[in-house]
Amino acid sequence: MQIQPALLRPLLSWALALCLLPHAQAVTPTAKAPAALDNASCLVCHDGAKGKLQQKDAHGKSQEVHSIAPEAFARGVHGKMECVACHTDITDNAQTGKAHQKNTAQPLKKVDCAGCHQDLWEQAKKDGKTADKPRLGVVADNIALYKKSFHAKPNADDETQPNASCDNCHDTHSFNAPPASVAKDSPERAAWRLSISQRCGESCHTDQLEAYAESVHGKESIEKKNAKAATCSDCHSAHAVSNTSGDPFKLAISNQCGSCHEANLASYKATYHGQISTLGYAYTAKCYNCHGSHDILRVDDPQSKVHVDNRLKTCKTCHSGKKDLAEAPAGFVSFQPHGHHGDFKKYPQIWIAFQIMVQLLVGTFGFFWLHTLLWFFREYKERKLRMRQPHIRVLPLAANLAGKHIQRFSPIWRLAHITFALSLMILTLTGMPLFYPSAPWASHLMGALGGPHIAGAIHRVNAVVFAAVFFWHLAYIAYRVAIGWKDFKFFGPNSLIPNLKDGKDMLGMFKWFFGKGPRPQFERWTYWEKFDYWAPFWGVTIIGVSGLVMWLPNVFGAFLPGWVFNVAAIFHGEEAFLAVVFLFTVHFFNNHFRPDKFPLEVVMFTGTFSVEEFKHEHPLEYQRLVDSGELQGRLVDAPSPAKMKAARVLGFTLITFGLALLTLVGIGFFTSL
Repeated sequence: MQIQPALLRPLLSWALALCLLPHAQAVTPTAKAPAALDNASCLVCHDGAKGKLQQKDAHGKSQEVHSIAPEAFARGVHGKMECVACHTDITDNAQTGKAHQKNTAQPLKKVDCAGCHQDLWEQAKKDGKTADKPRLGVVADNIALYKKSFHAKPNADDETQPNASCDNCHDTHSFNAPPASVAKDSPERAAWRLSISQRCGESCHTDQLEAYAESVHGKESIEKKNAKAATCSDCHSAHAVSNTSGDPFKLAISNQCGSCHEANLASYKATYHGQISTLGYAYTAKCYNCHGSHDILRVDDPQSKVHVDNRLKTCKTCHSGKKDLAEAPAGFVSFQPHGHHGDFKKYPQIWIAFQIMVQLLVGTFGFFWLHTLLWFFREYKERKLRMRQPHIRVLPLAANLAGKHIQRFSPIWRLAHITFALSLMILTLTGMPLFYPSAPWASHLMGALGGPHIAGAIHRVNAVVFAAVFFWHLAYIAYRVAIGWKDFKFFGPNSLIPNLKDGKDMLGMFKWFFGKGPRPQFERWTYWEKFDYWAPFWGVTIIGVSGLVMWLPNVFGAFLPGWVFNVAAIFHGEEAFLAVVFLFTVHFFNNHFRPDKFPLEVVMFTGTFSVEEFKHEHPLEYQRLVDSGELQGRLVDAPSPAKMKAARVLGFTLITFGLALLTLVGIGFFTSL
């Protein structure tokens, strides 16, 4: 049968199609499922094995794509996390792959490290799992510190960026800083500390790194691999990095240095520079002003700023003769900013000065506090026996003496006394904050006084007043002795010069304290009153001369060695302590607080006291005046009620002020221990 050509052409087409169908199915590509968004897929490209990856951004500019070492990532704190846990905007790997094939970088959002950790910490707090995640809490605290730091502030060149962000310091893909629980001497922590300076310096602070590398700290850390050597974060902190020109940093840096150099910090705080800094004022010299900051060298290094050949030049960077600081004299070179009384071989002058003052304090307080306690118990015991009787019990007086007073102190003496007392109290008030700068009240008191400059001016003015009263007194005594030279008796009853009877009276008092004899009979001046009189002679000399040396260091430093200033500081402070504590304990007791006087003796404010009290306190003088007929000439009327009231108000005010100062000194003393 013959097939028509018209039918042959379709049959051949179908036969050819059937023959080629298996082959067509074999060569047709099968669509692949999108790769999983896991770390293995990411690391196929980002493992660094293919070298640096370059992509073009939306503007066609080529940029490097981050490469991650898989081993380092696995050891890091984020090693168990998926990449997309942080890079949350990568959601479609197929689209990402097409973008990579076209060599166009997919624009990704910058990962917010701080926000992520804060969210995790807030969630841990909500779930009550903070105890299980202590390190996360540390990170949250560090974030809070960072946000207030200099690094978090907008960059001067690009205000859209901070000065430094987390990933500038931390490689987020391999970050594995040892936690605080890891031993400080462990290899992990040592390796981490040794990397800090390079991390800070190579990325941003290249000049500082160069100086640090040549310093004593840098050589220990970089060359000798000593992980205990100071590195950037020890001085600047890790997250609370502050502006180095600001007061907070200046006030904190010395304590940062002292975390390693404890003894030097303690000795620095004992100097004027350190005292002012401890009170919270940043204008005096700190460690870096003398030693340098990144370029610190050993003291014996000829290039060191504190080497003996360079020390005066270093001092003159502050004491330049400009503003209110006179130019540093040659004596500053031998000043010992870290001198202390614990090393006789190194600081013999300081050791000797301290021993002298300790012996003076121990001897004075040891004797007079014992004297005070024994006197109190003895007099209190006698008071209990006559509880309903007047404080002063004497034999009846003659009718013409009843109600009369005797003149004891003239107006000029009373004025000198109150001026002396007020100036001393103000000196105490303005000087205590420097003597006890770490006391809880010190910075508040200094602030209330207007700061160190104003407090110093007040202190010096009252020092001049104090000295003026003292020298006026000497001139007045010299004048009185000169005009009455023929009748003056150095060891007479009116003389304040100690004599043999004073020694006998003191022994008699101790016998009376223990009930072994009667109370001694006193003349015009008792032995403790003579001590009160003569004590200011050595006190004013020690305090005055040492204070003058410290007031005018440029004058005295021109011809005296620098250790004189160390000694002057010891003499000035310890003698002031002795004077204040003695006056507000022993002197107050002798004149106001003993049972026969309590609560107040007003004779120094009124100038008189009753004949009854006079006869009780000074029976020998009373009898002498009676026998000589001089008593009548000394008698005066009793002060008016208004005058007595004013005297009591003034007396109680001064006593209250004195006791308040004593309390502050006590708190400062025990705080300093």
